[in-house]
Amino acid sequence: MNASTGGKATSTTPGATQGSPVWEVFVRPKRGLSHQHVGSVHADDAEVALRRARDLYTRRGEGVSIWVVPGAAVSASSPEEKDPYFAPAADKAYRHPTFYRLPEGVRNL
Repeated sequence: MNASTGGKATSTTPGATQGSPVWEVFVRPKRGLSHQHVGSVHADDAEVALRRARDLYTRRGEGVSIWVVPGAAVSASSPEEKDPYFAPAADKAYRHPTFYRLPEGVRNL
């Protein structure tokens, strides 16, 4: 499934045309270590997408890094596929860290 808009409304930034490709925007906030999806912008190329994302999603200095990804390059499962898609992982208890016993004296693991 193509998740170019992720079910969210896309931005209507000044100068953007609805015919321009959609770019998904990820921002790494100062308080976190990983990028988080914050929305979408329309732009003809990556450079313009980065500028529009900066202007739209980091106006108050809340980010330290921005990623823009062409919406057409994003693939995702749908919520309707949750049970058949994730069910096989439920029967693999050995993958959970609670399955293993830690030897005495082992710290910071």
